[in-house]
Amino acid sequence: MRSSGRAQKVADQIQRELSEILHRELRDPRVGMITLTGVDVSPDCSHATVYFTCLDSAHVEQAGKGLRHATGFLRSQLGRRIKLFTTPELHFKYDESVERGARLSQLIDLANKH
Repeated sequence: MRSSGRAQKVADQIQRELSEILHRELRDPRVGMITLTGVDVSPDCSHATVYFTCLDSAHVEQAGKGLRHATGFLRSQLGRRIKLFTTPELHFKYDESVERGARLSQLIDLANKH
């Protein structure tokens, strides 16, 4: 789905602010070292899907649980930093594209060897 210019700007701002909040303020050990890879915001900016990835694929489930548990805290902190009429509801999803890209790269390297 293609988003409007405003929604894209809001998504970019949410990604920057959430990255900083996660790095500096969130103390949940389940979350650990994650990277936010993107944010999709609904056209009315009421919902935001936040995509994340982990260095260790075995850590994904725990990180997801930690993020879902911290959603209220993250949303309240986000509301203080971003001036919107309504702070979007946050939905966290694991971004498989990085893992999929690495797998494809390995397959290409393997095919080139033969």
